[in-house]
Amino acid sequence: MTDHITISAETPWYDLFSRGSRDWLRHNEKVREAVQQNLPNLVAGPDVMTGSQDRTVQVPVHLLEHARFRLADSASQTYSSAGQGQGKPGDVLRQAQPDYGEEEGEGGNNDGEVKLLLEFKVDDIIDWLWEELQLPDLQPKRNTAVTDDEYVREGWDKHGARARLDRRRTVKEAVKRRVTQEKTTEHPVPFTNEDLRFKQLVQRRKPATNAVVIFALDVSASMTDAERKLAKSFFFFVLQGIRRRYGKVTTRFIAHTTQAWEFSESEFFNVSGTGGTGASTAFKLALELIETEYDPSQYNGYLFYASDGENFTEDRAAATEYLTRLGKLLNYIGYVETVPGSPRTSETEMKMLCSDIERTGAPIGSSILTRHEDVWKAIRKFFVQQESD
Repeated sequence: MTDHITISAETPWYDLFSRGSRDWLRHNEKVREAVQQNLPNLVAGPDVMTGSQDRTVQVPVHLLEHARFRLADSASQTYSSAGQGQGKPGDVLRQAQPDYGEEEGEGGNNDGEVKLLLEFKVDDIIDWLWEELQLPDLQPKRNTAVTDDEYVREGWDKHGARARLDRRRTVKEAVKRRVTQEKTTEHPVPFTNEDLRFKQLVQRRKPATNAVVIFALDVSASMTDAERKLAKSFFFFVLQGIRRRYGKVTTRFIAHTTQAWEFSESEFFNVSGTGGTGASTAFKLALELIETEYDPSQYNGYLFYASDGENFTEDRAAATEYLTRLGKLLNYIGYVETVPGSPRTSETEMKMLCSDIERTGAPIGSSILTRHEDVWKAIRKFFVQQESD
């Protein structure tokens, strides 16, 4: 008799494997879900963008158990919940309350939820996300390659440093020598100095691509902590994608109110200001950095700006001028508008300004961030749009 397995559209994909494989695949799926749910905590620490990619973070994961039958602890135990006791039509049923103990503060005896704390490298988590997003590769500018020195292995020699001894090649040379010596010598020596072979390293020039990423943030009084967190999440993950395309990435941080200043990363996300908003001051400082320190022929440049959308109306002409000039020097300019909760019904000053510049053909794009899930939409839009540009 032949067994038949029925597979429907609702069947989980991991049910197609053996029991052990199903458990392993389902566990991996739960781990990925836990990682995605804890992404806001991932970027909560200080120096998360310029810190080491080898650092680790802990992620709580639900402990998975197989369903099983279990006998009650006591046959005389009674339960008060819907379905027991006398009732009549019209009675209002309510959900049974959990058993927390006989007295307030006393520990209950019900089963609790168990979570595991798994430790992951930040770089491994980013690899997972980029694999699922399936983002296209960034396109560097032409003629932006510089040359670096690198040492490559090329051939062998009988002399060299012990650390570069090629054991496999040495054994081959010894075997060849012994085969020829066995015809004339009864007991040939296992190894001689003539058998040694060392890997040789030569210095060569290789092309390398450099990138500079400038992050600008509105820190005026209207920017709340929730808006800063949204901006920080976007800045962090877009930087990880750029690092996966370029060999060397330099980051600069600019904050502004009606004036602009450059800060370290730790200061950048904690600084706050008062007064009005003049976005042109940040764009002017970014332009000065590009023109004086990062030659566009040697660097692929990116500018990402986050704001709540407010800007001084009289500042529009200056902001438009500096952004237009930056658009001719940079690979891409990204603007994210942080509006926690629900998006505005009308376009803000900065959104209209960026839309006007985008219609001229400049490499600029804008996105609205109302919740953490919007960060992924903004990142995908950036990568897709930059690839087409």
